[in-house]
Amino acid sequence: MPTIPSRGGPSRGGPSGMRPPFSGGKVVALQKKGVSRAPAGKTLLGGSKRHRKIIKDSVRGITKPAIRRLARRGGVKRISAGIYDEVRNAIKSRLEQILHDCAIYVEYRNAKTVTVHDVIHSLRRIGRPLWGFDPDTFDGSKKTRHEHQAIAR
Repeated sequence: MPTIPSRGGPSRGGPSGMRPPFSGGKVVALQKKGVSRAPAGKTLLGGSKRHRKIIKDSVRGITKPAIRRLARRGGVKRISAGIYDEVRNAIKSRLEQILHDCAIYVEYRNAKTVTVHDVIHSLRRIGRPLWGFDPDTFDGSKKTRHEHQAIAR
């Protein structure tokens, strides 16, 4: 019986690329995916699993480069180190304010889904209307891509 290579490669076999592990003369049957006897954080063949980065607070998911890109778009040249946490706090408080109003609108409609109109109404209520989405500022004369191509023909 041929030996099983310890590293991966084209000889791993099967359409899924996995062969039952060799266990001293007898073949051990593979279990179903997700039902493994391997220790936590390890695969069946001994390698380690890829772990996702754990973010303790969701606002920490707004990374330094993302804040830097937003600042560059706003015309900022240099950014102090203390700005990043301040920006995260400002974004968090603004989102809480908007989503609080959105939740009120959704509960009033007896719905479970936040719609674009909920966000538009909450932004208008705060005093920061989103131009181009509400009926007062919507410009219907703008042609879509398909309409423009049909006119050109």
